[in-house]
Amino acid sequence: MIPGPVEFDPEVNAAVGEATVSHVAPDFIESFGRSLELMRKVWEAPGGQPFILAGSGTLAMDTAACNLIEPGDHALVLSTGYFGERYAELLTRYGARVEVLRSEPGYSIDIGIVEAELKKHDYKLLTFTHVDTSTAVRVDPEPLGRLGREYNVLTILDGVCSVAAEEIYQQEWGIDVVLTASQKAIGVPPGLALLVVSERAMNTWRGRKTKVANYYADWTNWLPIMEAYEDRRASYFGTPAVNLVKGLDISLQQILAEGNAVRFARHKLVADSFRAGLEALNIKQIPVSTALAANTLSAPYYPEGISGAELIAAINNSGVVVAGGLHPDLKSKYFRVGHMGSVSEYDHILDTIGAIEKALAQLGYNFTEGSGREATYKMLNNGSS
Repeated sequence: MIPGPVEFDPEVNAAVGEATVSHVAPDFIESFGRSLELMRKVWEAPGGQPFILAGSGTLAMDTAACNLIEPGDHALVLSTGYFGERYAELLTRYGARVEVLRSEPGYSIDIGIVEAELKKHDYKLLTFTHVDTSTAVRVDPEPLGRLGREYNVLTILDGVCSVAAEEIYQQEWGIDVVLTASQKAIGVPPGLALLVVSERAMNTWRGRKTKVANYYADWTNWLPIMEAYEDRRASYFGTPAVNLVKGLDISLQQILAEGNAVRFARHKLVADSFRAGLEALNIKQIPVSTALAANTLSAPYYPEGISGAELIAAINNSGVVVAGGLHPDLKSKYFRVGHMGSVSEYDHILDTIGAIEKALAQLGYNFTEGSGREATYKMLNNGSS
Protein backbone atom coordinates (compact mmCIF):
# COMPACT_ATOMS: atom_id res chain seq x y z
CA MET A 1 0.00 0.00 0.00
CA ILE A 2 2.83 2.41 -0.80
CA PRO A 3 2.31 5.14 -3.43
CA GLY A 4 4.21 3.18 -6.06
CA PRO A 5 5.22 0.69 -7.16
CA VAL A 6 1.68 -0.52 -6.64
CA GLU A 7 0.44 -4.10 -6.84
CA PHE A 8 0.00 -5.26 -10.42
CA ASP A 9 -2.75 -7.26 -12.06
CA PRO A 10 -1.81 -10.93 -12.67
CA GLU A 11 -2.37 -10.56 -16.42
CA VAL A 12 0.09 -7.67 -16.50
CA ASN A 13 2.64 -9.63 -14.49
CA ALA A 14 2.19 -12.58 -16.84
CA ALA A 15 2.88 -10.39 -19.87
CA VAL A 16 5.94 -8.85 -18.25
CA GLY A 17 7.17 -12.33 -17.29
CA GLU A 18 7.00 -13.80 -20.79
CA ALA A 19 10.17 -14.75 -22.61
CA THR A 20 11.68 -11.57 -24.04
CA VAL A 21 11.24 -11.19 -27.77
CA SER A 22 13.03 -8.98 -30.26
CA HIS A 23 11.95 -5.37 -30.54
CA VAL A 24 11.32 -6.10 -34.25
CA ALA A 25 9.15 -9.18 -33.60
CA PRO A 26 5.66 -8.82 -35.13
CA ASP A 27 3.82 -9.36 -31.83
CA PHE A 28 5.92 -6.71 -30.10
CA ILE A 29 5.43 -4.24 -32.94
CA GLU A 30 1.68 -4.72 -32.53
CA SER A 31 1.86 -4.25 -28.72
CA PHE A 32 3.94 -1.09 -29.04
CA GLY A 33 1.75 0.43 -31.74
CA ARG A 34 -1.47 -0.41 -29.90
CA SER A 35 -0.09 1.01 -26.63
CA LEU A 36 0.56 4.35 -28.30
CA GLU A 37 -3.00 4.44 -29.64
CA LEU A 38 -4.49 3.44 -26.28
CA MET A 39 -2.51 6.13 -24.45
CA ARG A 40 -4.43 8.79 -26.37
CA LYS A 41 -7.68 7.30 -25.05
CA VAL A 42 -6.53 6.99 -21.44
CA TRP A 43 -5.11 10.53 -21.51
CA GLU A 44 -8.27 11.80 -23.29
CA ALA A 45 -6.04 13.41 -25.92
CA PRO A 46 -7.12 12.16 -29.36
CA GLY A 47 -4.88 14.67 -31.15
CA GLY A 48 -1.81 14.23 -28.94
CA GLN A 49 1.54 12.61 -29.69
CA PRO A 50 2.34 9.77 -27.28
CA PHE A 51 5.87 8.81 -26.26
CA ILE A 52 6.95 5.59 -24.52
CA LEU A 53 10.53 5.70 -23.25
CA ALA A 54 12.54 3.32 -21.11
CA GLY A 55 13.05 5.24 -17.86
CA SER A 56 11.43 6.58 -14.71
CA GLY A 57 8.92 9.34 -14.05
CA THR A 58 11.83 11.72 -13.60
CA LEU A 59 12.86 10.98 -17.18
CA ALA A 60 9.35 11.90 -18.29
CA MET A 61 9.73 15.23 -16.45
CA ASP A 62 13.18 15.71 -17.97
CA THR A 63 11.97 14.89 -21.49
CA ALA A 64 9.18 17.47 -21.40
CA ALA A 65 11.50 20.13 -20.03
CA CYS A 66 14.51 19.66 -22.31
CA ASN A 67 12.48 19.59 -25.49
CA LEU A 68 10.44 22.71 -24.73
CA ILE A 69 12.93 24.94 -22.90
CA GLU A 70 15.77 26.90 -24.48
CA PRO A 71 18.33 28.95 -22.54
CA GLY A 72 16.81 32.18 -21.25
CA ASP A 73 13.18 31.06 -21.45
CA HIS A 74 10.98 31.97 -18.49
CA ALA A 75 9.33 29.07 -16.67
CA LEU A 76 6.83 29.21 -13.83
CA VAL A 77 6.69 26.24 -11.45
CA LEU A 78 3.82 25.65 -9.03
CA SER A 79 5.21 23.71 -6.09
CA THR A 80 2.95 21.87 -3.67
CA GLY A 81 5.71 19.63 -2.37
CA TYR A 82 8.88 17.72 -3.10
CA PHE A 83 8.30 17.13 -6.80
CA GLY A 84 7.52 20.72 -7.65
CA GLU A 85 10.92 21.62 -6.23
CA ARG A 86 12.47 18.87 -8.35
CA TYR A 87 10.94 20.35 -11.49
CA ALA A 88 12.31 23.78 -10.67
CA GLU A 89 15.81 22.36 -10.25
CA LEU A 90 15.47 20.33 -13.44
CA LEU A 91 14.44 23.32 -15.54
CA THR A 92 17.42 25.38 -14.40
CA ARG A 93 19.74 22.72 -15.85
CA TYR A 94 18.50 23.68 -19.32
CA GLY A 95 19.02 27.40 -18.79
CA ALA A 96 15.47 28.38 -17.87
CA ARG A 97 14.79 31.46 -15.77
CA VAL A 98 12.63 29.78 -13.16
CA GLU A 99 10.12 31.40 -10.85
CA VAL A 100 8.55 29.19 -8.19
CA LEU A 101 5.19 29.75 -6.52
CA ARG A 102 5.17 27.64 -3.35
CA SER A 103 2.30 26.64 -1.13
CA GLU A 104 2.48 25.72 2.52
CA PRO A 105 2.28 21.95 3.04
CA GLY A 106 -1.32 20.86 2.70
CA TYR A 107 -2.40 23.81 0.57
CA SER A 108 -2.61 24.53 -3.14
CA ILE A 109 -1.88 27.83 -4.90
CA ASP A 110 -4.69 30.27 -5.58
CA ILE A 111 -5.44 30.60 -9.29
CA GLY A 112 -5.50 34.40 -8.96
CA ILE A 113 -1.90 34.37 -7.72
CA VAL A 114 -0.89 32.24 -10.69
CA GLU A 115 -2.58 34.59 -13.14
CA ALA A 116 -0.99 37.64 -11.53
CA GLU A 117 2.44 36.05 -11.94
CA LEU A 118 1.80 35.15 -15.57
CA LYS A 119 1.19 38.85 -16.27
CA LYS A 120 4.66 39.78 -14.99
CA HIS A 121 6.83 37.99 -17.56
CA ASP A 122 6.64 36.48 -21.01
CA TYR A 123 6.51 32.95 -19.62
CA LYS A 124 7.02 30.08 -22.03
CA LEU A 125 6.24 27.24 -19.64
CA LEU A 126 4.00 26.57 -16.65
CA THR A 127 4.49 23.32 -14.74
CA PHE A 128 2.45 21.87 -11.91
CA THR A 129 2.23 18.58 -10.06
CA HIS A 130 -1.29 17.21 -10.32
CA VAL A 131 -0.80 15.09 -7.18
CA ASP A 132 2.39 15.63 -5.24
CA THR A 133 3.33 12.26 -3.78
CA SER A 134 5.05 13.95 -0.85
CA THR A 135 1.94 15.75 0.45
CA ALA A 136 -1.09 14.05 -1.19
CA VAL A 137 -2.26 17.49 -2.30
CA ARG A 138 -4.20 17.55 -5.57
CA VAL A 139 -4.12 20.59 -7.85
CA ASP A 140 -7.05 21.39 -10.18
CA PRO A 141 -5.60 21.27 -13.74
CA GLU A 142 -8.55 22.65 -15.68
CA PRO A 143 -8.17 26.36 -14.81
CA LEU A 144 -4.41 26.11 -15.29
CA GLY A 145 -4.95 24.80 -18.80
CA ARG A 146 -7.25 27.73 -19.44
CA LEU A 147 -4.62 30.20 -18.21
CA GLY A 148 -2.01 28.56 -20.41
CA ARG A 149 -4.13 29.15 -23.47
CA GLU A 150 -5.11 32.67 -22.44
CA TYR A 151 -1.50 33.76 -21.83
CA ASN A 152 0.05 31.62 -24.58
CA VAL A 153 2.06 29.59 -22.07
CA LEU A 154 2.77 25.90 -22.54
CA THR A 155 1.45 23.81 -19.65
CA ILE A 156 3.05 20.64 -18.27
CA LEU A 157 1.05 18.44 -15.92
CA ASP A 158 3.22 16.12 -13.85
CA GLY A 159 0.78 13.25 -13.56
CA VAL A 160 3.12 10.61 -12.18
CA CYS A 161 0.73 10.03 -9.27
CA SER A 162 -2.52 10.84 -11.08
CA VAL A 163 -2.81 9.57 -14.66
CA ALA A 164 -5.41 6.78 -14.95
CA ALA A 165 -6.84 7.53 -11.50
CA GLU A 166 -7.58 11.26 -11.19
CA GLU A 167 -9.78 13.10 -13.69
CA ILE A 168 -7.70 14.28 -16.64
CA TYR A 169 -9.16 15.42 -19.94
CA GLN A 170 -5.96 16.63 -21.55
CA GLN A 171 -7.23 17.89 -24.86
CA GLU A 172 -10.48 19.37 -23.56
CA TRP A 173 -8.63 21.20 -20.77
CA GLY A 174 -5.87 22.43 -23.10
CA ILE A 175 -2.95 20.84 -21.24
CA ASP A 176 0.09 20.64 -23.51
CA VAL A 177 2.01 17.80 -21.85
CA VAL A 178 0.70 15.16 -19.47
CA LEU A 179 3.40 12.83 -18.22
CA THR A 180 3.52 9.85 -15.92
CA ALA A 181 5.43 6.70 -14.99
CA SER A 182 4.35 3.10 -15.37
CA GLN A 183 4.50 1.96 -11.74
CA LYS A 184 1.59 3.91 -10.29
CA ALA A 185 -2.02 4.02 -11.47
CA ILE A 186 -1.03 2.89 -14.96
CA GLY A 187 -0.33 -0.45 -13.26
CA VAL A 188 2.93 -1.68 -14.85
CA PRO A 189 6.23 -2.41 -13.07
CA PRO A 190 8.74 0.47 -12.90
CA GLY A 191 10.68 1.39 -16.00
CA LEU A 192 8.52 3.31 -18.48
CA ALA A 193 8.34 7.09 -18.86
CA LEU A 194 5.07 8.00 -20.58
CA LEU A 195 4.03 11.33 -22.14
CA VAL A 196 1.34 12.66 -24.43
CA VAL A 197 2.19 15.99 -26.08
CA SER A 198 -0.17 18.46 -27.74
CA GLU A 199 0.29 19.62 -31.31
CA ARG A 200 0.93 23.14 -29.98
CA ALA A 201 3.86 21.88 -27.89
CA MET A 202 5.19 19.77 -30.76
CA ASN A 203 5.15 22.86 -32.99
CA THR A 204 7.04 24.80 -30.32
CA TRP A 205 9.66 22.06 -30.29
CA ARG A 206 9.87 22.06 -34.10
CA GLY A 207 10.53 25.80 -34.00
CA ARG A 208 13.50 25.60 -31.61
CA LYS A 209 16.52 27.76 -32.41
CA THR A 210 18.94 25.55 -30.46
CA LYS A 211 19.52 21.81 -30.22
CA VAL A 212 17.89 19.89 -27.40
CA ALA A 213 20.49 19.65 -24.64
CA ASN A 214 19.65 16.04 -23.73
CA TYR A 215 20.62 13.49 -26.36
CA TYR A 216 18.64 10.52 -25.02
CA ALA A 217 15.42 12.46 -24.43
CA ASP A 218 15.46 14.48 -27.68
CA TRP A 219 12.20 14.08 -29.57
CA THR A 220 14.24 14.34 -32.78
CA ASN A 221 15.43 10.84 -31.99
CA TRP A 222 12.18 9.43 -30.60
CA LEU A 223 9.39 10.86 -32.75
CA PRO A 224 10.32 8.74 -35.82
CA ILE A 225 10.32 5.66 -33.58
CA MET A 226 6.84 6.38 -32.22
CA GLU A 227 5.51 7.12 -35.70
CA ALA A 228 7.01 3.92 -37.11
CA TYR A 229 5.61 1.62 -34.41
CA GLU A 230 2.19 3.21 -34.61
CA ASP A 231 2.36 2.52 -38.35
CA ARG A 232 3.25 -1.08 -37.37
CA ARG A 233 6.83 -0.79 -38.61
CA ALA A 234 9.90 -1.57 -36.52
CA SER A 235 12.44 1.18 -36.01
CA TYR A 236 15.43 1.78 -33.76
CA PHE A 237 17.05 4.51 -31.74
CA GLY A 238 17.42 2.83 -28.34
CA THR A 239 16.26 -0.65 -27.36
CA PRO A 240 12.77 -0.41 -25.85
CA ALA A 241 11.83 -2.11 -22.59
CA VAL A 242 10.16 -4.95 -24.48
CA ASN A 243 8.54 -6.81 -21.60
CA LEU A 244 7.29 -3.65 -19.91
CA VAL A 245 5.68 -2.47 -23.14
CA LYS A 246 3.91 -5.84 -23.42
CA GLY A 247 2.61 -5.28 -19.88
CA LEU A 248 1.60 -1.71 -20.75
CA ASP A 249 -0.46 -2.96 -23.67
CA ILE A 250 -2.42 -5.28 -21.35
CA SER A 251 -2.85 -2.67 -18.61
CA LEU A 252 -4.09 0.06 -20.95
CA GLN A 253 -6.65 -2.35 -22.37
CA GLN A 254 -7.82 -3.16 -18.85
CA ILE A 255 -8.07 0.53 -17.93
CA LEU A 256 -10.21 1.29 -20.97
CA ALA A 257 -12.35 -1.81 -20.42
CA GLU A 258 -13.19 -0.41 -16.98
CA GLY A 259 -13.79 3.01 -18.53
CA ASN A 260 -12.13 6.29 -17.58
CA ALA A 261 -15.17 7.77 -15.83
CA VAL A 262 -15.83 4.57 -13.86
CA ARG A 263 -12.15 4.35 -12.91
CA PHE A 264 -12.07 7.95 -11.71
CA ALA A 265 -15.17 7.34 -9.59
CA ARG A 266 -13.72 4.13 -8.12
CA HIS A 267 -10.55 5.89 -7.01
CA LYS A 268 -12.57 8.70 -5.44
CA LEU A 269 -14.72 6.20 -3.55
CA VAL A 270 -11.65 4.37 -2.26
CA ALA A 271 -10.03 7.62 -1.15
CA ASP A 272 -13.18 8.97 0.50
CA SER A 273 -13.68 5.69 2.35
CA PHE A 274 -10.11 5.52 3.58
CA ARG A 275 -10.25 9.15 4.73
CA ALA A 276 -13.50 8.40 6.57
CA GLY A 277 -11.70 5.66 8.46
CA LEU A 278 -8.83 7.95 9.39
CA GLU A 279 -11.25 10.64 10.52
CA ALA A 280 -13.06 8.13 12.75
CA LEU A 281 -9.70 7.38 14.35
CA ASN A 282 -9.12 11.12 14.84
CA ILE A 283 -6.06 11.05 12.60
CA LYS A 284 -5.35 14.30 10.76
CA GLN A 285 -3.88 14.50 7.27
CA ILE A 286 -1.59 16.90 5.42
CA PRO A 287 -4.19 18.19 2.89
CA VAL A 288 -6.18 20.83 4.75
CA SER A 289 -9.46 19.99 3.02
CA THR A 290 -11.13 17.16 1.16
CA ALA A 291 -11.17 19.33 -1.97
CA LEU A 292 -7.36 19.35 -1.95
CA ALA A 293 -6.91 15.67 -1.05
CA ALA A 294 -5.70 13.24 -3.71
CA ASN A 295 -7.62 10.15 -4.67
CA THR A 296 -4.44 8.17 -5.29
CA LEU A 297 -2.79 8.35 -1.87
CA SER A 298 -3.28 9.68 1.65
CA ALA A 299 -0.76 11.39 3.93
CA PRO A 300 -1.86 10.96 7.57
CA TYR A 301 0.00 12.55 10.47
CA TYR A 302 1.19 10.30 13.27
CA PRO A 303 -1.15 10.70 16.24
CA GLU A 304 0.29 12.70 19.09
CA GLY A 305 2.39 10.54 21.40
CA ILE A 306 2.77 7.73 18.84
CA SER A 307 6.22 6.86 17.48
CA GLY A 308 6.20 6.92 13.70
CA ALA A 309 8.83 4.21 13.37
CA GLU A 310 6.95 1.94 15.78
CA LEU A 311 3.63 2.56 14.06
CA ILE A 312 4.94 1.73 10.59
CA ALA A 313 6.67 -1.39 11.91
CA ALA A 314 3.48 -2.54 13.63
CA ILE A 315 1.40 -1.93 10.47
CA ASN A 316 3.95 -3.87 8.43
CA ASN A 317 3.75 -6.76 10.91
CA SER A 318 0.08 -7.12 9.94
CA GLY A 319 1.10 -7.72 6.34
CA VAL A 320 0.38 -4.19 5.09
CA VAL A 321 3.32 -2.14 3.79
CA VAL A 322 3.00 1.65 3.99
CA ALA A 323 5.56 4.38 3.30
CA GLY A 324 7.17 6.95 5.54
CA GLY A 325 7.11 10.69 4.96
CA LEU A 326 8.93 12.34 2.06
CA HIS A 327 8.43 16.10 2.40
CA PRO A 328 11.69 17.38 3.98
CA ASP A 329 9.93 19.73 6.42
CA LEU A 330 7.51 17.07 7.70
CA LYS A 331 9.31 13.79 7.05
CA SER A 332 9.20 12.56 10.64
CA LYS A 333 5.61 13.64 11.28
CA TYR A 334 3.54 11.59 8.83
CA PHE A 335 3.28 8.49 6.68
CA ARG A 336 1.82 7.72 3.27
CA VAL A 337 -0.66 5.15 2.01
CA GLY A 338 -1.16 4.55 -1.69
CA HIS A 339 -4.55 3.48 -3.01
CA MET A 340 -4.45 3.45 -6.79
CA GLY A 341 -4.46 1.14 -9.76
CA SER A 342 -5.93 -2.32 -9.22
CA VAL A 343 -6.56 -1.65 -5.52
CA SER A 344 -9.66 -3.44 -4.22
CA GLU A 345 -12.28 -1.28 -2.51
CA TYR A 346 -12.94 -3.86 0.16
CA ASP A 347 -9.94 -6.16 0.61
CA HIS A 348 -7.10 -3.66 0.32
CA ILE A 349 -8.73 -0.68 1.99
CA LEU A 350 -10.42 -2.52 4.84
CA ASP A 351 -7.28 -4.57 5.50
CA THR A 352 -5.19 -1.39 5.58
CA ILE A 353 -7.43 0.54 7.97
CA GLY A 354 -7.66 -2.60 10.09
CA ALA A 355 -3.86 -2.90 10.22
CA ILE A 356 -3.61 0.74 11.28
CA GLU A 357 -6.16 0.17 14.04
CA LYS A 358 -4.34 -2.92 15.29
CA ALA A 359 -1.01 -1.06 15.32
CA LEU A 360 -2.51 1.90 17.19
CA ALA A 361 -4.01 -0.42 19.80
CA GLN A 362 -0.65 -2.10 20.33
CA LEU A 363 0.96 1.31 20.89
CA GLY A 364 -1.62 2.43 23.46
CA TYR A 365 -3.54 4.93 21.32
CA ASN A 366 -6.96 5.80 22.76
CA PHE A 367 -9.77 5.12 20.26
CA THR A 368 -12.93 3.11 19.87
CA GLU A 369 -11.92 -0.27 18.55
CA GLY A 370 -13.35 -0.99 15.10
CA SER A 371 -14.44 2.60 14.48
CA GLY A 372 -12.08 3.09 11.54
CA ARG A 373 -13.11 -0.08 9.75
CA GLU A 374 -16.77 0.66 10.41
CA ALA A 375 -16.54 4.18 8.95
CA THR A 376 -14.61 2.92 5.94
CA TYR A 377 -17.05 0.08 5.31
CA LYS A 378 -20.05 2.39 5.65
CA MET A 379 -18.63 4.86 3.15
CA LEU A 380 -17.80 2.07 0.69
CA ASN A 381 -21.35 0.73 0.89
CA ASN A 382 -22.99 4.14 0.61
CA GLY A 383 -20.79 5.11 -2.32
CA SER A 384 -21.32 1.90 -4.26
CA SER A 385 -25.07 1.54 -3.64
